[in-house]
Amino acid sequence: MSENDGKKTLGLKGGTRSGSVKQSFSHGRTKNVVVETKRKRVVVPKAGAGKASGGGGASAGGDPKRRPAGISDVEMERRLKALQAAKAREVEEAAEREAEEKRREEERQRRREEAEAREREEREREEALKAKAEEDARREREAAEAAEREKEARKTQQAAPAPAAEPAATGESAAERDSPAQRNFTRPDAGPRKTDREDRQREGRGKARDDGRRSGKLTLNQALSGGEGGRQRSLAAMKRKQERARQKAMGGGEAREKVVRDVQLPETIVVSELANRMAERVVDVIKALMQNGMMVTQNQSVDADTAELIIEEFGHRVQRVSDADVEDVIDSVEDKEEDLQPRPPVITVMGHVDHGKTSLLDAIRHSKVVSGEAGGITQHIGAYQVVTDGGQLLTFLDTPGHAAFTSMRARGAQVTDIVVLVVAADDSVMPQTVEAINHAKAAGVPMIVAINKIDRPEADPQKVRTELLQYEVIVEAMSGEVQDVEVSAKTGEGLEELLDAIALQSEILELKANPDRAAAGAVIEAQLDVGRGPVATVLVQNGTLRQGDIFVVGEQWGKVRALVNDKGERVSEAGPSVPVEVLGLNGTPEAGDVLNVVETESQAREIAKYREDAAKEKRAAAGSATTLEQLLAKAKQDENVKELPVLVKADVQGSAEAIAQAMEKIGNDEVRVRLLHSGVGAITESDITLAEASGAPVIGFNVRANAPARAAANQKGVEIRDYSVIYDLVDDVKAAASGLLSAEVREKFIGYAEIKEVFRVSGVGRVAGCLVTEGVARRSAGVRLLRDDVVIHEGTLKTLKRFKDEVSEVQSGQECGMAFENYEDIRQGDVIEIFERHEVERTLA
Repeated sequence: MSENDGKKTLGLKGGTRSGSVKQSFSHGRTKNVVVETKRKRVVVPKAGAGKASGGGGASAGGDPKRRPAGISDVEMERRLKALQAAKAREVEEAAEREAEEKRREEERQRRREEAEAREREEREREEALKAKAEEDARREREAAEAAEREKEARKTQQAAPAPAAEPAATGESAAERDSPAQRNFTRPDAGPRKTDREDRQREGRGKARDDGRRSGKLTLNQALSGGEGGRQRSLAAMKRKQERARQKAMGGGEAREKVVRDVQLPETIVVSELANRMAERVVDVIKALMQNGMMVTQNQSVDADTAELIIEEFGHRVQRVSDADVEDVIDSVEDKEEDLQPRPPVITVMGHVDHGKTSLLDAIRHSKVVSGEAGGITQHIGAYQVVTDGGQLLTFLDTPGHAAFTSMRARGAQVTDIVVLVVAADDSVMPQTVEAINHAKAAGVPMIVAINKIDRPEADPQKVRTELLQYEVIVEAMSGEVQDVEVSAKTGEGLEELLDAIALQSEILELKANPDRAAAGAVIEAQLDVGRGPVATVLVQNGTLRQGDIFVVGEQWGKVRALVNDKGERVSEAGPSVPVEVLGLNGTPEAGDVLNVVETESQAREIAKYREDAAKEKRAAAGSATTLEQLLAKAKQDENVKELPVLVKADVQGSAEAIAQAMEKIGNDEVRVRLLHSGVGAITESDITLAEASGAPVIGFNVRANAPARAAANQKGVEIRDYSVIYDLVDDVKAAASGLLSAEVREKFIGYAEIKEVFRVSGVGRVAGCLVTEGVARRSAGVRLLRDDVVIHEGTLKTLKRFKDEVSEVQSGQECGMAFENYEDIRQGDVIEIFERHEVERTLA
C-alpha cells in the first residue's frame, strides 16, 4: 500500500490560472492588464459514504443504550409501529402527489403552448409596428443630427487646426466595437459624432427590446445627460412582471380549491384565534361578524353559537369542545371481573366525644394515640392498619367526635366500607352519636355498634340498645340486623368479638379492587409540613400508587416523591385500602379531594388549572351580587352589622375547615365573625401583614409563629393567640364577638310629678311649678312630658329647684320647680315622667 494511497498531494500549484488582456485607448495608447482566474473547488463524495452513514443511523436508532430515558419497550414498539405507519402513508401520499403533479404539468404545458403561440403572434405584430415607427423616427433624427454636426464641425475647425480623424459614417471600426476598454473609457471630448453615433445605436438596441429594459452598459454621456430622458423601471418591477408572466404561462392564475378544515370551537373564543383556526384573514372574519350585526375587534371574544355561524359561513366544519374535556384523560373504565382481587376492609370509628373511640382503637393496635391528643380528644382524622391474630389486614379511620368536626365525620363515612359506632354504656346516645348514625345511613354502609366502657359500675348496655331504637338502629339483641358488641377499651374485654364481627361483615361485602390500574384515592387529611412541604394522607381506593407517579388531586397536582405508611416507614407503592402520606404536591389540597393518577405532567397541570379557574368563578359568582338592587340591599343589610375579623392557621386542612365552619356559626343579626384567611402551616410574616391591615388577631391552632412573624407582630401590635383545644378557641372568639354587641339599655321609672303652675323667670324661661306625686325627681335623670297620657317631649332637665335653692333630687309629696332643656311648651296639668337608663352587657348564645 503506497504512502499516498492513490490520492493527489495537496499543494498550491495549479490553484489559479493567469493571463493578460491588452486594452486599447484612443491616440494609439495601449495597456496590458494581468487577469487571474480561480477554479471553483468541487467536492465529490466517496462511493458508499451515504450507505455507511445510513447504516450508522439505523444502528444508533436501534441501540437500546441510546434510547431516550424513561421509554419502555412497549412504548418504543408502539412508536416504531406509528413511525412505520406514517412512512407508509407518506409513500402513498407521495404517489398520489406525483400523479396529480404529472396531470397538472400536462395541463400547464398545454396552456403554456397556447399562450406562447398567442404571444408570438402578438409580438410579431408589435415588432412590425415598432420597426416602422422606429424607421420614421430615425430618419427625422438623422436629418436633425446632420445639421447639428455641420454646425459643430465648423466650430471645431476654428478651434483646432488639426482635428482628430473621424471614424467612417457607417459606424465604428471592428477593433473599436470589439474592444471593451474602448467602449468603457470613451471620453466626452473625443468628438461629438462618435459619441452621438454610439448613443443612437444603443438607443435603437434598447428600444428594440419589448420589455423596456435598458440594454448595454451605461456610458458617461448617458449618465450625465440623464439617459434616455425618461424614468427607468426598477429591478423589483421587472421581477414582478416576469413572475406574473411565468405564473400566467404555467396556468397558476386559476382559482385554488378551498380547503375545508375541522375547527375546534370552545365555549368562548377570541376573533383572531377564530380566524387563525380557520386559516382565514382576520379582516374577512370581522367583516362577516359585522354583517351579522356584531361590531367587534380582533381582540374581543365571541360566544360559541356566533362563532359556529361564522365557521359555517366560511365553509368549514365545527367541532364543539368544552373546557371540561381536559378531565377526559382520567381513566374511568370499569374493571373486568377477572382483574379484581380481594382487598382489606376500611372501617371508620365514629361516635360522640369522650366515648372512647381512640382508646378502643389503641387497644386494638396496642398503642397509645390518645395520650398524644391535646385535651385528650381527637381533633384530626387518623388512618391506621391493623393485622389481627387471624392474619387479616384491617384499615381503620379514627374520626373526631366534637361537634365542630362534622365535615370530617362525613368524609370518613363516604370512603369507608364498615362503620363502627362507639357508644359509651354510661353516657348512652348523644348528639354526635345521632349525627354519626345519619352519616352512615347517608353513605349506605353497614354499621356495627360497639358499646364501650362496660367496665364502669354505672354502665347500662341495655339502655343504649333501647335508645338506639328511636333512630331506627335495631341491634341483633333486639331482633334486628345490626351487630352489637360490648367492649371495654380499658380492660380489653370484647375486642376479639368486635374483630370477629368486622371480619364477618367484610366477608359478606366481598370487597374487591383492581391493583393493576392507575391509582385513585381520597384525601383523608392534608397539612403543610415545615420540612416536607405539602403532605396529604391518602386512602388508595383502586389501583396502585407508586413512587414517581404523576397525579392530580382537586386543584393541586404533583409527582409522588415519597410514600410513608402509618408506622412512619417509607414504602415504594400502596395498593387498594392502604392509607399513606404522599409527598410531592405543589400545594395543600382540600380534605376530601379525589386523587387520580395521569400519564403526563402537562395533563396534570391542565386539569389542575381548569379546576382552579372553575372554583374561582364559582366563588366569585356566589360572593357577588348579580344586580344593582341586590348590591344595594346587601349594603343596606350589612350597614348595621359589626364584624370581628380573624385570621386562622391550623396544622392540618381538616382542622382549618372545622374552625372555619365554627366561625361561621358565631354571631347574630348585629355581629358576626369574618374569616379573612384560613390555611395550614406555621404563622408567617405575610399573615401578620394581612392581619395588621384589617386589625384582626391571628389564631394559631397547633401551630406557632416563626421568628420573623413574631418580630413583625411585636412591631405592628398584632395579637397572636395559640390554641390546642378547639373548645377554648371557639369560646374565646365567641367572647370577643360578644364585646362588639351594643349594650342593652333598660329604663327604670323613678317618679312622677304634676305641673300645678307655670311661671316665667328672666334668664331661665318658662318654669313649671310641680308636685312630686310618686317616687323621686332627680336632676340627672331623664324626663318625659305627658299631655293627656301622650308623650309630647323627651329630654333632660335644665334646672331643679326647691324654693330658691338648686337641688339634686326632690322626694315624693314635695313641691319643686323644673325647667326643660331647650323646650318651653309646658302647660298646667301636664305630667312629668322621671326615669333612669341602665346599660346591660349582652353575650352571644
